[in-house]
Amino acid sequence: MSTNTSPPGLQLPKDEELVLKVIPMPADCNANGDIFGGWVMAQVDLAGSVLPARFSPGRMATVAVNEFVFKHPVRVGDILSFFSKVTRMGRTSITVKVEVYAERYRTQGQYIKVTEASLTYVAIDDEGKPTELIKQPMPV
Repeated sequence: MSTNTSPPGLQLPKDEELVLKVIPMPADCNANGDIFGGWVMAQVDLAGSVLPARFSPGRMATVAVNEFVFKHPVRVGDILSFFSKVTRMGRTSITVKVEVYAERYRTQGQYIKVTEASLTYVAIDDEGKPTELIKQPMPV
C-alpha cells in the first residue's frame, strides 16, 4: 500500500470523509481527451449526497450547486477520491463541501486537487415537499 507522497503542502483532508472513489474511462472523455466536466459534476453530486442521506430517513434532492470550481483537468485512468463534510445544517436542508483529489494512475500516492464544490440538499416527502431533517445522523 502506498503512502501519501504528494508534493509538500498537499495533504488529503483529515476533517472530511472519503465518500466515493472512481476511475473515469475513455467513454467519459470530451473531444480534447479530458474527462467531461459534466461527468465530474455528476460524480460530485453522488458524493455530496452521501452525508446528507444520514440525516433523512426518506428522500433527498439536490436544490443548489452553490459553488463549483474545476482546478485541473481529470484524465482517463485517474483514481479520483471524493471527500465530503457537512458545512451547514438547517431545518430541512443541508449543505456539504466536496473536494476531489486525483491520483494519476502511474504516480499513485501523489495527489492533486482537481475539483471543489458546495452543494445543498433538501429532505423531501413522497409528494416532494420539504420535510425536517433528523438532528443526529443515522448509524453507518
